[in-house]
Amino acid sequence: MKKIGIIICGHGSRSKAAEEEFGLLSEGLKKRFPTVPVRHGFLEYSAPNIHMGLDELRDLGVDEILAVPGMLFAATHARNDIPSVLTSYQEKHSNIKIKYGRELALHPEMITAFQARILEALKVDSIQEGELYDTMLVVVGRGTSDVSANAEAAKLTRIVAENMGFGWSETVYSGVTFPSVGQGLNIVTGLGYKKIVVAPYFLFTG
Repeated sequence: MKKIGIIICGHGSRSKAAEEEFGLLSEGLKKRFPTVPVRHGFLEYSAPNIHMGLDELRDLGVDEILAVPGMLFAATHARNDIPSVLTSYQEKHSNIKIKYGRELALHPEMITAFQARILEALKVDSIQEGELYDTMLVVVGRGTSDVSANAEAAKLTRIVAENMGFGWSETVYSGVTFPSVGQGLNIVTGLGYKKIVVAPYFLFTG
């Protein structure tokens, strides 16, 4: 019988808080799958790296590894960098099979969780129809050179705005993409909405 293990692959961060939070995700999965070995690893900046996590699973006698990117959207790291590391490891350890999963993306549960955070910001438990017509939603995405990942962030904004009934919405980015947070807020503050809700869409501190 195959012994299956799971590794959660992250980018890594110079922020210790983000590194610790990613570790908590790994610990949460261990509790959810108590009979399956779970490890995590990072591409850069943080330890353990992905190779180290894979080595730990191999040392436990795992012969099939389910590798999952712990990322919201599939930009360069999830599409290219992580698969490259996994392929290299697979070539050196042909007795182990590695299957690569997909990013969290626009999973309904992620959207529901994000909307719950927005309700927290509004300090309400629920929204009545028409209640947010005078309010604008601004979602802050990471921003990347990958057009598809930026488009997914914009799609999320549209879905949440329509689900919750905001009067209008805009997507801004903290990274390399236009508009930046500052540029976006300069634009939206001139649109005349009574309230603006700024909602960052990030998995971890950093």
